[in-house]
Amino acid sequence: MKRVHAFADDVLGDLDAVGIARAIASGDFSAAEASEAAARRIDGVNPEIAAVAFDDRERALVRARENGFSGVFAGVPTLIKNNTAYAGLPTQQGSAAIPPRPAASHEAFTEEFLGTGVNILGATTMPAFGLTATTEFADRAPTRNPWDTDYSSGASSGGSAALVAAGAVPIAHANDGGGSIRIPAAACGLVGLKPSRGRTAGVATASNAPIDLVSNGIVSRSVRDTAYFLSDLERLRRVDGFDPVGLVEGPGRRRLRVAMITDPLTGQPLDPDTRREVHAVADLLEELGHRVETVPIPVDRSFIDHFTNYWALLAFSLDRFGGKLLDPEFDRGKLDPFTRGLSRKFLRNFYKTPSTLIGLKRATAKFRKAFDDYDVILTPTLAHQTPEIGYLDPDGDFDEIFDRLVRYVAFTPADNSCGTPAISLPLGSSSAGMPIGIHFSADRGGERTLLELSYELEEARPFARIQDA
Repeated sequence: MKRVHAFADDVLGDLDAVGIARAIASGDFSAAEASEAAARRIDGVNPEIAAVAFDDRERALVRARENGFSGVFAGVPTLIKNNTAYAGLPTQQGSAAIPPRPAASHEAFTEEFLGTGVNILGATTMPAFGLTATTEFADRAPTRNPWDTDYSSGASSGGSAALVAAGAVPIAHANDGGGSIRIPAAACGLVGLKPSRGRTAGVATASNAPIDLVSNGIVSRSVRDTAYFLSDLERLRRVDGFDPVGLVEGPGRRRLRVAMITDPLTGQPLDPDTRREVHAVADLLEELGHRVETVPIPVDRSFIDHFTNYWALLAFSLDRFGGKLLDPEFDRGKLDPFTRGLSRKFLRNFYKTPSTLIGLKRATAKFRKAFDDYDVILTPTLAHQTPEIGYLDPDGDFDEIFDRLVRYVAFTPADNSCGTPAISLPLGSSSAGMPIGIHFSADRGGERTLLELSYELEEARPFARIQDA
């Protein structure tokens, strides 16, 4: 096992983002000192984990010295995922098919993120177009998990998760179209909240999709950082259709009705460590006074086919229309094998598209009906432990890799098609010492319930720290 982290006796210490912002505001150290320390930390771990897509520290250090930041994270160093336009940096989405042309302007979520006061030092790695659950590539080195560099960091926000878990920065941007915040959070031992659809500004490339699966957010090491992030976004933009979350600062008093689901739709059993850890959290919830009942998953097996057909449709759209959707100089010949394989899968099933869209809408109604009887749904984040590098190799046999992916990512996609919020918490650990994420879903607009419960669980079972392990 090779563990990599950047925690050191510098100004950042082991502070979370709220702690760093408060230290800057009180004059303990400057925004420039914070960004310089983060740059050194990145240099210390990136050769091992390969999590930075584009370095932008020079511009960031100029901004830090000017110190014109405002917001809850004023002056906090961070990075943005490389599928979100940030003026001056290329937005390559993990693919050589997109030329490395700097973006001319920020997209909507970038403006929201900057509005919290963060200082962006660069862009993080992601697999091609975010279509898989590991940050591995056919044409370059993989992004590795800092808990053990033999293992995957998850995806698609794998670079962000690896850097935050390694202590290089306290938070980083992530987004989620099938689990892409929650999967890497689970793999790297972090807090990963996928907000309700529309709670944060959407992803520009997904805005015209028949069903917009993607929500923007962050990965963090503390529940507090995620809660303050969501609260500060509400200060910046009113969201129609939802009650405000407000600033959640601790556990709630209400005892919850919890539905526990441990049998994946795919039919395979959980691995022993994952099953043990999710049941341990259920026991903890009952000790805390919540009521836990085991229930079947509230969608039927057809959901797998509907979601994977829609997933393949997205790949086909990129394959055939990348020049219109992404960049006029999109080079289809440079697409990775996994994206091409997924596009071909759509062609074999294109006639199913109308029934796919109808099926996903019906599944949404079934899934949300579960919240008539329960406040939250408890599952593992993933159906088995984080795999080693190569298990989900995008250059491997497509059918075999696709089957492995579907079995691995068995719990997270329902919240994307339904638009419901969900969070992965680092409450479990495997016999090999790797993090295991525990997953909670709520009905649309239920982020406050998830955050209050997360605070309570973090307090009852403090999250493992990479620097202590």
